[in-house]
Amino acid sequence: MAREKQPEAAAEAEGTPERSYREQLDYLNPIAQPLASRKLTRKLYKCIRKAAKHKQIRRGVKEVQKFINKGEKGITVLAGDTLPIDVYCHIPIMCEDRNLPYAYVPSKSDLGAAAGSKRPTCVIMIKPHEEYQETYDECLEEVGALPLPL
Repeated sequence: MAREKQPEAAAEAEGTPERSYREQLDYLNPIAQPLASRKLTRKLYKCIRKAAKHKQIRRGVKEVQKFINKGEKGITVLAGDTLPIDVYCHIPIMCEDRNLPYAYVPSKSDLGAAAGSKRPTCVIMIKPHEEYQETYDECLEEVGALPLPL
C-alpha cells in the first residue's frame, strides 16, 4: 500500500500540471523579446541542466547582475512570465551594453527546474565549460542569431 501512495504524493507535490509551450506563451510579458523557439528552449534547458551539474550557472537577479557588472561572460536566459516586470527589466539592457547574448524562455518554473531547483527562477546565466562546450556553442550561436528588440 505504501508504494501505491508514493506516486500519488509525488503528483500532488508537483501541484500544477505541465503546460505546453503554446499554452505558456499566453502568460508572456510584453518585454519578452527575443523569445526562444520551442526547439531552442529545449536546447537551453538541456544546457542549463549540464551547467548546473558542473556548478557553472548564476541564478537569480542579484547574482546575475553582480557577475554581469564584474564582466563575466555567458548566455543569459530570462523567464518571460515574471511579474512585475520591474524586477528584471534592466538585465537585457546590461547584456546589450556588454555584448552578452540573452534570450527569453516562456516559463520561470521550467527554468528553475532545469537548474535543479524546486523554486522558480527568473534569470540564469550559463557560463562556458569544456564538459558541455558543444551544447553551449550551439546555444550561443542560435541565441546570437535571434533578432534584438528595437
